[in-house]
Amino acid sequence: MSKVRVHELAKQLGMESKEVLAKLQEMGEFVRSASSTVEAPVVRRLIEMYPDAKPVEEKKPVKKAAAKKAGWLPANVEMQHVSFGNVLGADKKMLKSRSGESVKLSALLEEAVERASRAVEEKNPALSASERANVARMIGIGAVKYADLSTDRIKDYIFDWDRMLSFDGNTAPYLQYAHARICSIFRRADISRASVRGVTATLGEPQEKALALTLLQFDAVVWDSLAKASPHRMCTYLYELATVFTGFYENCPVLKSDEPQRTERLALCDATARVLHCGLDLLGIEAPEAM
Repeated sequence: MSKVRVHELAKQLGMESKEVLAKLQEMGEFVRSASSTVEAPVVRRLIEMYPDAKPVEEKKPVKKAAAKKAGWLPANVEMQHVSFGNVLGADKKMLKSRSGESVKLSALLEEAVERASRAVEEKNPALSASERANVARMIGIGAVKYADLSTDRIKDYIFDWDRMLSFDGNTAPYLQYAHARICSIFRRADISRASVRGVTATLGEPQEKALALTLLQFDAVVWDSLAKASPHRMCTYLYELATVFTGFYENCPVLKSDEPQRTERLALCDATARVLHCGLDLLGIEAPEAM
């Protein structure tokens, strides 16, 4: 028997999750919520305490049936319940507004876009007002989404504006900037990205090989993230890809290389941009071509 979540253990025992939580805490186990996991030896001890326990029978999926009847759930789509941790403030308590009320998502996103606009203006003052507004919307909303998705969904995380809007580290702006930087390489080269897609790279340098191998992992990461309903796995992969690309770009000159190496490296750049764009899109995040 492997680890079991508290709510699953409660079903086995025919008890409420809060009752199981209370019992586990009496036993000296540190568990915080119904989504917390319990080690196998502890599960066995608890089951032995209730030899006459009867598992809770699964109830008819009313919500699923209602959603289908209302037309909200297409026939070819399956619903799956997944548990989530909490969003905490800097004080490590549930995120609240200054007045003590729950923070509304609309207000959160508005502030995110405002903060992103200031960051974009500082980073690239040459952008027009309309371009800056569009990029700020992508970065601000993307930053909030990514902060939520990049953490294992069953864990709590601390909401931190500076960290989520940073252009460094495992953040949406960092990945978006990596994508925009690749797009700028092709603008400077004055060639279309599609023109290099039939090229086969020879991968003579270690950094080229490392980038190619990382790109090949994308398909497996997509299916793994889906199978485990864990979008943070995709986030981790995209961050790794952007980091490996940085190593490639710093060690393997692209535009200054002679042919055919120049075109081969441009092909690697294009493949990286496409995977970054697709991965971010799967997370519901836009990838600007200029920042």
